[in-house]
Amino acid sequence: MSYQACIFDLDGTLCDSVESIAWSGNQMLRDLGLRQASLEDYKIFVGDGVDVLMRRLLRFGGDEEGVRFDEAKRRYMEYFQEGCLYNVKAYPGIVEMLAALKKQGAKLAVLSNKPHGNTRDVIEKVFGPEMFDLVQGQSELFPRKPAPDGALYLADKLGAAPKDCLYVGDTGTDMKTGKAAGMYTVGVLWGFRDEEELIRDGADCVAADAMELVDIYGRENRENDKACSQ
Repeated sequence: MSYQACIFDLDGTLCDSVESIAWSGNQMLRDLGLRQASLEDYKIFVGDGVDVLMRRLLRFGGDEEGVRFDEAKRRYMEYFQEGCLYNVKAYPGIVEMLAALKKQGAKLAVLSNKPHGNTRDVIEKVFGPEMFDLVQGQSELFPRKPAPDGALYLADKLGAAPKDCLYVGDTGTDMKTGKAAGMYTVGVLWGFRDEEELIRDGADCVAADAMELVDIYGRENRENDKACSQ
């Protein structure tokens, strides 16, 4: 029996969006008179939701205790409403990979720690309204990843058992989410983190190229092969 559904992280997995996050974050840091961060810094800071991002940015900028957290988050969200699509693009091969999965009958969903409205905006802008069956960003409905609640909700809505789902992401947080949900967890190597982190945090498999996901999805034998990218 093959898999039935794929649930994807967004930032660093489907889309290269770090410039949009960095633009919004650095606008906020500038307003607060704090040190701004580089794109490489942001690749380390992102992935755990906006509240965690704000704490990391404030600490980096010089507000060690996060005294200005509320102001920082408010300003960031104002800038992000304007800039959430700034230079956001799909990674190479992603659109072709998604089309191939749909041709195989896969049901497709997105689960992101990005705020829900922004998540939907990015997906519709980059992929159109028809590519994914379900899109879920961070909201009050579920605790943020790595809690498995959102992934389990999406699997249920897609009519797929957790064991029949691939969970695909680029960070340790994603790997923990997929494992906690009882899904086959695939780490991708083109995103914000490295292979060591992905395997350490529970990746059943790693992929270096988007089209590898099509092969992984179609496998009948579900052995845990951490070297599938080789």
